[in-house]
Amino acid sequence: MKIDSIIFDLDGTLWNATEEICEAWNIVLNRHPNIGRTITTEELGKNMGFTMDEICMRLFPELDENLQVKLMKEFCEEEEIYLGKHGGKLYPKVEETLGKLSESYKLYIVSNCQDGYIQCFFKAHKLKKYFTDFECWGVTGLPKGQNNKIIMERNKLNKPVYVGDTKGDYESAKIAEIPFIYARYGFGNSEEYDYVIDSFEEILNLV
Repeated sequence: MKIDSIIFDLDGTLWNATEEICEAWNIVLNRHPNIGRTITTEELGKNMGFTMDEICMRLFPELDENLQVKLMKEFCEEEEIYLGKHGGKLYPKVEETLGKLSESYKLYIVSNCQDGYIQCFFKAHKLKKYFTDFECWGVTGLPKGQNNKIIMERNKLNKPVYVGDTKGDYESAKIAEIPFIYARYGFGNSEEYDYVIDSFEEILNLV
């Protein structure tokens, strides 16, 4: 592969933070006994990759829109506190692999998360030093494909590749007209891809 940079998805690609997010969200839900439910890691895992407002609508379709918005705000605030302190679970050899990749390529993150979420990943695991830039739905309000384009234009990237674990990640790479590396070990599923890896460190064999 002849590339000059690598853009990564976060959830299901670099880390798995579903247990930690569930802890944070259930703290919020305990403040709302009228809702009368908690969230499981299985439920959350099935919805990773969507934007926060989409996740809230999918998990709480019975609630009116105003309450969904209120919950989403509280979830984001509690999540940032919890993840900033505890972090998530990095996939095996993520830091070692990022270190090796950063010696030859500029590294970026584009995610459908809220603003502050990627910063928690950096803070908890001290990984910001490997990345040049990042973008997310929470800042731009745009889908991942458009945010890929923003990163490419802002950093003058000529031959980037996108690494992610879902069909949506594949589609975002196609929108940006860049190759897609499918992280098959992650949450999602994509039948279409340009390259595939079954562990994070396998990317070293491709680039």
